[in-house]
Amino acid sequence: MRLYHFSEDPDIALFEPRTLDYRQEEPAMVWAIDEFHAPHYYFPRNCPRVCLWPEESTSEADKERFFGHSAVQRIIAVESDWLERIRETKLYRYVFEEEGFAVYDINAGYYTSLQTVNPVAVEPTGDLLHQLSLTGIELRITPSLMPLRAAILESTVNFSMIRMKYAKQGGA
Repeated sequence: MRLYHFSEDPDIALFEPRTLDYRQEEPAMVWAIDEFHAPHYYFPRNCPRVCLWPEESTSEADKERFFGHSAVQRIIAVESDWLERIRETKLYRYVFEEEGFAVYDINAGYYTSLQTVNPVAVEPTGDLLHQLSLTGIELRITPSLMPLRAAILESTVNFSMIRMKYAKQGGA
């Protein structure tokens, strides 16, 4: 298995463990994402997004509610104010070997290492919207993520909500 890190910086030679501001109680770590969850990161770093997909325990009502008018099994929603930045962002995918990483959160696809990590490759992702179109994931563009966020939190779908502190508050 390969793991990935996405960055707008094309020149990272070594990934040093770091402590996140909102996880001060944890040791410094290098963060990576698995292949299934990698498309959740085909966005500018601070772009808020909601990713959802059904799992075995998802109710039929929620499958119909969230996926009933789609042929896909995964959806990513972003706010319309971010569309131009998504189009303009140059993003790079760093590739890591699995060795030295441990699962941090399997639902989110997070893996961490307490050691400095050398990437085995760095690859430009190219046109982010095109890359997303190749994944079979539906991209939804909405004025605000907050109504979807509220609906998902009361549902049985599996989800990942990323960079939500940058989402429009108040629903519109």
